[in-house]
Amino acid sequence: MKIAAAQISCRLGDIAANVEKMCQFAERARESGASLVVFPEMSDTGYVMDVIRKTATPWNEGAVPELQELARRLSLGIVAGVSEKEDGCIYNSQVAITAQGEIAARYRKTHLFAPIGEDKCCTAGDCLTSITFDTFQFGLTICYDLRFPELYRTLAVEQAANVFLNSSAWPFPRLEHLRVLAMARAIENQSYFLLANRVGNDGGVTFCGSSAVIDPYGAILCAASADREELLFAELSAEVLDAARTRLPVFAHRRPALYRCETRHTPPSQE
Repeated sequence: MKIAAAQISCRLGDIAANVEKMCQFAERARESGASLVVFPEMSDTGYVMDVIRKTATPWNEGAVPELQELARRLSLGIVAGVSEKEDGCIYNSQVAITAQGEIAARYRKTHLFAPIGEDKCCTAGDCLTSITFDTFQFGLTICYDLRFPELYRTLAVEQAANVFLNSSAWPFPRLEHLRVLAMARAIENQSYFLLANRVGNDGGVTFCGSSAVIDPYGAILCAASADREELLFAELSAEVLDAARTRLPVFAHRRPALYRCETRHTPPSQE
């Protein structure tokens, strides 16, 4: 299965312009033979809390209906980080749209980035989400989720995810964290990891790009620059997944009962 990661910049609050750019990248992805394209976090509004408050939309308007029509027209699966407004709450969400234009899944970001007030703007999601595309199980995640390995292990063990998709707006001061954490999540879960990160500047914050697709061994299949819009492509292989998990059967060696035990501390001998 051929997949694509779209590394784009956004215009703050200009949903029409941002959707138009997503259309252009999706068309290029389909022309190159991709079955699925993934876009960054809050690709419709940009990533500034005051702007998100003003422009977030329900999914029966705004970017999502247009992305559904785009997916249907191109016969292309789309996963995108978008705003979501429902019952007075705003969510930082991912929408997963099938090649038939149907909304197959939504994921609401479960770990909100409090240092910039995201927890004051958005409501945290309360469940994890995965979806089947082709023969692969894709776990949906957003940006700051990357720092929480428990989330990825839960997706891998309880939902059988073997490809992680991360829509991100990750800034430059922590570029090395982004690279190391994405690789770690792939290696420890013996899964593919697709990172679609932003470039450009929103409200004084510059995003660090470096989108990538990493295989279950931790090998980087493709990677983007830190500062340019790009479209990455990679092939997912069930055989590679099976080989990685067969040669080193990490999941079979897990000890879940131990991980749930209370920590026991043995005091040093007084002798």
